[in-house]
Amino acid sequence: MSSATGRAIAGLLLVSGLVAVGMLVSPSRTIETVTGLASDPYQFAVVVAGLYLVRPLFAWPTTPLAVVVGYGYGVGLGVPIALLGVVTTVIPVFVAVRRLTGTGAAARQDAGTDGRVEPTAESGPATPTVAFGGVAGRVFDRTGTAIDRYYGVAGPLRGVVASRLAPIPSDVATATAAVSDVRLRHLVVGTAIGELPWTVAAVVVGASAATVTTAGLGDVGIRLTVGCAIAAGVLLTGPVYRVARTRRGSTESGHGADG
Repeated sequence: MSSATGRAIAGLLLVSGLVAVGMLVSPSRTIETVTGLASDPYQFAVVVAGLYLVRPLFAWPTTPLAVVVGYGYGVGLGVPIALLGVVTTVIPVFVAVRRLTGTGAAARQDAGTDGRVEPTAESGPATPTVAFGGVAGRVFDRTGTAIDRYYGVAGPLRGVVASRLAPIPSDVATATAAVSDVRLRHLVVGTAIGELPWTVAAVVVGASAATVTTAGLGDVGIRLTVGCAIAAGVLLTGPVYRVARTRRGSTESGHGADG
């Protein structure tokens, strides 16, 4: 199995574990206890920072945390604080998945016949790949190929922005970026851009709420989901069109040569 497949498998298994933990440990009770702390700005700031720091451990969604920030700080301060929190909280997941899967160095390595990855002059020590066979191996192989193709077509920055705009779990988007060749700076900038509409909406909802809630964005959430999904599609239209045009030109050239 290729190193790309091993990276996809390890990343998917890690994210699946995080999501399972997140389902068992709901943020609702934790966040609702913050209501009485909003009157003390210093204590509230410490609690909010703590929530963002532990979020990756429980795979909590970022939107409820932005609602809490909006409830305590309003829109003016809430948007930059929540956006900074979102960007900060995805970095540990990115680094963990990348180190676990050996991505980056492994992307420049060739898989050996003994199931290990042979190091190059740039990569340093060898990184073991994950060995799966049968149907599972084919599924994970296709998953890894799809991730590589996605970022190969969209590009690292555009790919991250589109994945953040799309209504998919934040940690899934982070893990897919980590198992590809996306660099940390692309993740940070792309996350800030792609998460901006979600963050603004959540902060506005929190600022206008009488009490902190984790029920979501209500009717605003539906419209925002549709709008962000459309924006992600539009963002990817150009790269997809260029690839389709290139393939069509190659096909026509091949037919011309045969004729």
